[in-house]
Amino acid sequence: MNLIEVASLTEDDAMAYLESLRWPDGPVCPHCGSSNCTRMNGKAHRKGCIQCNNSECRKQFTVKVGSILESSKVSLVKWVLAFHLLCSSKKGFSALQLKRELSLGSYRTAWFMLHRIRHAMETQSFDKPMEGVVEVDETYIGGKPRYKQKGRTGRGTTKQPVMALVQRQGEVRCGPIPNVTSKTLIGAIRKHVQPDAVIVTDELPAYKRLTNYFAEHEHVKHSRRQYVKTREDGFKVFSNTVESFFALIKRGHYGVYHSMSKAHIHRYCAEYGFRWNHRMVSDSSRRDAAIRRISGKRLKYKTSS
Repeated sequence: MNLIEVASLTEDDAMAYLESLRWPDGPVCPHCGSSNCTRMNGKAHRKGCIQCNNSECRKQFTVKVGSILESSKVSLVKWVLAFHLLCSSKKGFSALQLKRELSLGSYRTAWFMLHRIRHAMETQSFDKPMEGVVEVDETYIGGKPRYKQKGRTGRGTTKQPVMALVQRQGEVRCGPIPNVTSKTLIGAIRKHVQPDAVIVTDELPAYKRLTNYFAEHEHVKHSRRQYVKTREDGFKVFSNTVESFFALIKRGHYGVYHSMSKAHIHRYCAEYGFRWNHRMVSDSSRRDAAIRRISGKRLKYKTSS
């Protein structure tokens, strides 16, 4: 479904659509995991009500229960639209714009909806470590300069350091880190990358000890305006891929969100990482992939704010 088709959905259509993605083989009780369920079609029952037939459970639920949609009073059609808008917007989608587009009651509602969707996009665990050629870089997002000195950037600011690892022709893994020390950076790389991989970085001294843990470590010297170098075997050394990923976050920061709180930076990283990892599919497929992740996740306003 494209955006026009999503906007034309009825509430019943949206419910059926969400159920088909969450439970492709039929309803599953979010309380006990039983698939022995019955739809409650009586006049007194709310729409979409399903009852678990497990004798030890017997609880009723809808597609919202046990997901990021739980306890939300926003219509399911607007939820599907919000998923589509965030998944199809390359640089992000602001809460104020979402409030206007969906005619939501308040900015707070739109803000919380987007954070719930980002929470669904987060990957709790990764199937396998990264391999091949992995580009690594770090940047600083948000905050203001600690000193009122012209041109003060990076480590001399209160900004949040963020690290990204991009496997060439593969996925990205991105998130905030406490600092940019050698211990922190190398520890994160070792956690996500296989030892036989080739690591490509810039000339930051904190990366020097990578040769002790990985098959190869190559770097480019940006301070000397070196952005690509070619080895004798034809291998091209550059970190342009990971830098292009950071460019998307920076454009979204400056042009869409304007401010990214340190308390929520990990969710913004999840949002951009999700879109990057699904960049080769259509907007509709990306939206469906995000909706399939809603199960087993719950984000309350007090926790998120």
